Amino acid sequence: MLWQRPLTMLRLLALLALSETVRAAFFVAALPIGGPALGLSAAVIGVMAGAHYLADALMRGPAGALVARAGLGPTLLAGSLLGLLTLWLTRTLPSPLGGVLACAVWGAGSAALWPAVMSASQALARPERTARALTVTNLTAVPAVLVGALAAGPLMQGWPGAVWTGLLLLQGAAAALALSLWRTSLPLRTAPAPWREWRGVAALLPTAFVQTLAPGLLVTTLYPMLSFLGLRLGDLLLPGALTGVLIGVSAAWLGRHADRDHPGRALLPGLALLSAGFFLAALTGAQFLWLLAAVAGVGFGAFLTGWNGLVARTLPQGQRAAAWGAVMTAEALGAAAGPMLGGAAWQVWGVGGVFALGGAAFAGALLYAVRRPAGKVAAS
Repeated sequence: MLWQRPLTMLRLLALLALSETVRAAFFVAALPIGGPALGLSAAVIGVMAGAHYLADALMRGPAGALVARAGLGPTLLAGSLLGLLTLWLTRTLPSPLGGVLACAVWGAGSAALWPAVMSASQALARPERTARALTVTNLTAVPAVLVGALAAGPLMQGWPGAVWTGLLLLQGAAAALALSLWRTSLPLRTAPAPWREWRGVAALLPTAFVQTLAPGLLVTTLYPMLSFLGLRLGDLLLPGALTGVLIGVSAAWLGRHADRDHPGRALLPGLALLSAGFFLAALTGAQFLWLLAAVAGVGFGAFLTGWNGLVARTLPQGQRAAAWGAVMTAEALGAAAGPMLGGAAWQVWGVGGVFALGGAAFAGALLYAVRRPAGKVAAS
C-alpha cells in the first residue's frame, strides 16, 4: 500500500473523483446542452465556466493556506456545499448574473480541493513511495473527468432531468465524504517556513506552468487538427489505450527510481521524450501515430513521477498545503493559457505550429530543469 492510512486516503481520492466528475459533466455537457432551455446563452455559459476555473486557479494558494489553518474537513466540506448550491440554483433559479457569480464562488470554494488532497497524499505516503503515491493521486482525476465529460453528453440528449438529479446526488455524496473527514488530523499546521524554503517553491513554478500549457495547446485545436489530418476520434482510441497503459507502466517502473535515487532520473527523460514527441508530430503529422502514442505514454509517466517526487522534496514541510496551492496556481494558469496560444498557433501556422510550440515549451522546461540546482543534482 502506498499510504500509511489507506482508508483516509481512499475517502479523499473518492471525494476528488466525485468532484471532478461533477465539474466535468456540468461544464462540458449539462450547461452547454441544457443551458439554452434554462435561458442561458452560449456566451453566458462560457463566462460561467471561465469564472469558475479562473477563481479556482487564482485562489489555490490562499485556499491551501486556509487548509492549514481551518483543517482538512471543514475546508473541503465548504467547497462541496458550494458546488451543491450552485447546481441547485442553476437548475431551479437560472439567471445569467446569478449563474456567473455562483460559479465563481464555487470555483473559489473548490480551490482547496487539489492542494488539500495532494498535501494529504504526501503527508500519508510511505516515505519510500512518495512519488508514486502522488502520481496515483494525480491520475485519479483522469478517468473521473473523462466519465463526466463523455457520459453526461449523450444522457443529456435523452434524459436531462436524470442528469441534473445525478449531478446533485454525486455532489451530495462528495459533501458526505467531506463531512466524514471533519475530524481528520494531518500534519498540515506548523510554524511558518523560512524564506529560503519558499525560494525552492518559486523555482518550481516555471515547470508547473509549462507542464499544463503544452497539453492545453490541444484543447481547442484537437478536432480541427483531426479533420485536417483526415482522422476520426475513433482512430485515436487504440493508440490512446496504448498511451494509458504505458503511462501506468512507466510511472510504476520509474517511480521506484524517483523515490529511491532522485526525481530527476525520471523527470529529465520524461521532459526529453515529451519534447521529442511534440516535435515529431510537428514534422510528420499523424504518419507515426502508434510511435507518438508510445512516446507520449512513456514520457508522461516518467515526467509525472519525477515531477511529483521533486515537488514533494522541495515543498516546506510545515506549509505543504499552502505550497501545493502555489504550485497548482501556476499549473492552472498554464492550463488557461494553453488553449489561447494553441488557437493562435493553429490559425497562423497550422498543425506543425501547434506541436512545435508544445515541443519548444517542453524543451525549455528540460533546459531549465538541467540548469537549476535540482536539475544538476538529478543529472549527477
